[in-house]
Amino acid sequence: MNRRYSEEQIRTYLAEAASGVPVRELCARYGFSDASFYGWRARYGQPGQGDAREGRKLRELQEENTRLKSMLADALLKLELLRNRTGRNGSGKDR
Repeated sequence: MNRRYSEEQIRTYLAEAASGVPVRELCARYGFSDASFYGWRARYGQPGQGDAREGRKLRELQEENTRLKSMLADALLKLELLRNRTGRNGSGKDR
């Protein structure tokens, strides 16, 4: 971990560069080298880049959750139908 700059500061610098501020200007303003900047960018990625991946992953998980809930509802319905067909109510009293 970089001791001189916090992760929050680094992400701020990366966001400034993404908004159009030249890298050389950022280097001069904040006192780091362009090699440091490009290393940070490789390590932390472009601002907003992770958001798209996380959003996609969240949608995939939500879709899977919906599918699993549907499967559970179907299984519970089948179980209820089997109980009604056999005359058992699942309480264990009719054994």
